[in-house]
Amino acid sequence: MAYIDLTTKNFDEIRDNNEIIIIDFWAQWCGPCIQFAPTFEKVSDENPDITFGKLNIDEQSAIANYYGVSSVPTIVVIRDGIVLLNRAGSLPEDALNDIVTHVKSINMDEIRSQLEKEEAEEE
Repeated sequence: MAYIDLTTKNFDEIRDNNEIIIIDFWAQWCGPCIQFAPTFEKVSDENPDITFGKLNIDEQSAIANYYGVSSVPTIVVIRDGIVLLNRAGSLPEDALNDIVTHVKSINMDEIRSQLEKEEAEEE
């Protein structure tokens, strides 16, 4: 498997030491989560240059709460420590592949610049 099981013990290290992280927030009791798992695993296998992680919300509720995850499955995409996507719902394989392609192409300097502008306007 090309994904990492994320916990409170390894989450910060994984987030801080990887450029792109795609996280599948899931639960064992969630039917759509179980159905989405093979898609997530396949896309993770096909993209070894990206870190993929699975986070069980029942076991790691503090992290789920921090990211505002209130339903599962939810995909959260983090690049350079910045959350670029927080999307609830199962995805077909082509949609997850589109997200991967898009995230790889984003100019993070532009994102950081935009965030700095927004922060300055709030002050």
